[in-house]
Amino acid sequence: MAPMINPRRYGSPPFSVAVIHGGPGAGGEMALVAEELCSDRGILEPLQTAHTLWDQVDELKGLLPENARLPVTLIGFSWGAWLSFILAARYPAMVKKLVLVGSGPFQEKYAPRIMQTRLSRLDERERSEVRSILTMLDQDAPHNDNSDYEMDRMLARLGEILSRTDAFDPVECESLAGGAIMPCRADIYQSVWKEAEILRRKGDLLQLGRRILCPVIAIHGDWDPHPAEGVSEPLQATLRSFQFILLHDCGHMPWRERRAKAKFYSILKGLIE
Repeated sequence: MAPMINPRRYGSPPFSVAVIHGGPGAGGEMALVAEELCSDRGILEPLQTAHTLWDQVDELKGLLPENARLPVTLIGFSWGAWLSFILAARYPAMVKKLVLVGSGPFQEKYAPRIMQTRLSRLDERERSEVRSILTMLDQDAPHNDNSDYEMDRMLARLGEILSRTDAFDPVECESLAGGAIMPCRADIYQSVWKEAEILRRKGDLLQLGRRILCPVIAIHGDWDPHPAEGVSEPLQATLRSFQFILLHDCGHMPWRERRAKAKFYSILKGLIE
């Protein structure tokens, strides 16, 4: 197997924009965004492979100075929005602008609505399957080749199901010319996501925002199961410079939405000019 290139590069230097994938424990979906944006600028796609939240922060912090022209514009999707938010708080001099796409809510009180909304969009058979997978992923299974493979397979299956609940009017999947979807890693998902949930539950995630100096723009779909007000209201009350953009007829991944894709890219290109 060929060694993984990290970060992936699109366009020509200097690289002053980085797209940060979701997950944790999966990634690569931001390759399409990088390909769209790279016609007249260099775009980096760092890949997160570390097994703890703070190691992922350090991993990203290490990749950017070696490959990008600082300060950089970060475009973080889903989990990547939180990761970029944490990095901008801990290392404010590294980040020029922060764009949060389809971010998870920043306060615990909004979190239960995510899975409630997703389950309401499934039939009973799939609801049962999702609950079963979530129960498996919530357990600390013994690590061996067979159990790791099975957990990775379950995480991939969960992503497959939830991608349908998260989309409003998805376009056909384009080919990834510049990068492929990374294999699912349940061990990374389990460890990183547990730490991230604790950070939010304690209020520490939101409080990190008080240390962010750069402008922050959140782009969110109105069909996204992650409640828009769970992003807009806490950040409006916390950040120095914040703008919230709601895309209509749009799910969790705007670049895959038939009715919102063009507007999403128009907004992004305006933000990184």
